[in-house]
Amino acid sequence: MEPISDVRAKLYINTGVVTDRSDIYNILRPLLKQTVSYTYYRGNQVASTGTGWVERLVVDHPDIASYFTPLAICLNLDSFDYLQFDTTSEQLLVYTLVIGNEKVVLEFAHQVSHLETDDGSRPGLSADERSAEDDFIQMELMMSPEISDEDDDG
Repeated sequence: MEPISDVRAKLYINTGVVTDRSDIYNILRPLLKQTVSYTYYRGNQVASTGTGWVERLVVDHPDIASYFTPLAICLNLDSFDYLQFDTTSEQLLVYTLVIGNEKVVLEFAHQVSHLETDDGSRPGLSADERSAEDDFIQMELMMSPEISDEDDDG
């Protein structure tokens, strides 16, 4: 019988401060190919906010920058000291990536149309159409490698 190790894996339930790069990667992995809102803080001041698509999660590549744009977000875990994550009362996750006195707070984005009226409804859509439009799953479809542009000629 082998002795039980004194070293145990860490346990996080709904909240935590995470410093291990592989744990941070695994916790952030659900953000891949998702739209998130981000708020960048310098100290306690909001320096920038936006919404973007999480294109990449990178680890062990200090030469690749982290960037946040409306089109794409790349999160290089080597850019940050640690991750803090919390679960809201609505069971949504809030991720805070920290480096020194700067931090980026990430949340799954609530999709809002620029065509909404003051009461939140969208003009020209019935209640059923609005409800169907708000229910969606965001995913990326991969093309089969056997399909090429040449197949479209026939």
